[in-house]
Amino acid sequence: MAEAAIYDVIIIGGGPGGYNAAIRAGQLGLKVACVDKGIDGGATLGGTCLNVGCMPSKALLHASEMFDAAANHFAELGIEVPAPKLNLTQMMAQKAASVAQLTKGIEFLFKKNKVDWVRGAGKITGPGKVEVTGPDGAVTALEAKDIVIATGSLPSSLPGVTVDQGRIVDSTGALSLPEVPKSLVVIGAGIIGLELGSVWRRLGAQVTVIEFLDRITPGMDAEVAKTFQRSLTKQGMVFKLSSKVTGAKASKKGVSVTVEPVAGGAAETIEADYLLLCVGRRPYTEGLGLESVGITPDKRGFIETDHWKTSAPGIWAIGDVTHGPMLAHKAEDEAVACIETIAGKAGHVNYGIIPSVVYTTPEVAWVGKTEEELKAEGRAYKVGKFPFTANSRAKINHETEGFVKVLADAVTDEVLGAHLIGPSVSEMVGEYCVAMEFRAASEDVARTCHPHPTRSEALRQAAMGVEGWTMQA
Repeated sequence: MAEAAIYDVIIIGGGPGGYNAAIRAGQLGLKVACVDKGIDGGATLGGTCLNVGCMPSKALLHASEMFDAAANHFAELGIEVPAPKLNLTQMMAQKAASVAQLTKGIEFLFKKNKVDWVRGAGKITGPGKVEVTGPDGAVTALEAKDIVIATGSLPSSLPGVTVDQGRIVDSTGALSLPEVPKSLVVIGAGIIGLELGSVWRRLGAQVTVIEFLDRITPGMDAEVAKTFQRSLTKQGMVFKLSSKVTGAKASKKGVSVTVEPVAGGAAETIEADYLLLCVGRRPYTEGLGLESVGITPDKRGFIETDHWKTSAPGIWAIGDVTHGPMLAHKAEDEAVACIETIAGKAGHVNYGIIPSVVYTTPEVAWVGKTEEELKAEGRAYKVGKFPFTANSRAKINHETEGFVKVLADAVTDEVLGAHLIGPSVSEMVGEYCVAMEFRAASEDVARTCHPHPTRSEALRQAAMGVEGWTMQA
């Protein structure tokens, strides 16, 4: 093995946390290497998000929404076209092309910011030391004062359900099914399961969602979650809540799923073409050599940190391998803050203002506290709500499902949370993120001029509602 290459900082992982950390380090003049082995040995940067997560799923969501619109909604707009025919091969090809453009874009940004991409699997071998095993088996030695772990996460497993990426798939396999299932069972009513389930439902599958809890989307405001479930049910998705899967057996033609009530009772067997397992994700910390620097992950595999510092000097961790929401934008924020701290600047992440989004139709987006959390805290709050049925732009676009709900402190009027379900709310929740970052009052939003006619007016009207002066409903 050749003499070690010396860097200021080495980042292990090339997903949203890792590549943003590398770019920021390059911008700050640090000599940086990003070690990444690709997904399943692939030669692309971007991690799960770009390759088999956020980006390809959004490509399929958009395409399936266009297919549904052409099949079911064009006529009411006065657009008469023949019944659309699905070309699944082309739909998958355009998805792959979009992903390829994005991953190539990261390579360009690496070159622009003088980041060295070291291809292969990285392993810490001691303080300041990393060995990289390349695709050809060759080992490269790297050294740096600081090492950042940004290796992300993997789909979680479930006893009795073996993912074969054939008939039983995880979120990765669900992005590339070879056909539209006649029937699809989804285990888990979280964000990933509902997004992917909605894709295949729009393309023609009968979708049954099995959830252990008595509600969908844990962590979402309960009122919004109920509205969301009603909407998905109206679209044809079937929910079996308070239910657990105890086994699944795949055959050449399909899969048999055994389901039991959580509270006890008779088991039933559901037959389906495919089974999608979406019961969360787990941190990817195996094989990183953490023991060489005295780091022991907790029982769930997470690395404990304090302002992104681990228990080992010079070793940092960000993104899904640390506690907190497993979201790409959370990893990005931590990436910037961690690198700026390493560079001697003041890194900061406001964990109370990290938005969450479900990219279904309707979309769901939220930031800050839910009503349930505020009640548990005993904090007095006021509520402002505004329905999209009363929003001019939503009405003329036939997108009136949903509402905006704003929660504000009963005394100070500070915005404590915003919960949106409806058209394009993923693009609008950022307004409340900014407002909350500056600790704005609901009145600040209510008295800010918004363009008319836009869906964003619903944000203002809901804020007006906190003090009872909503004007358009």
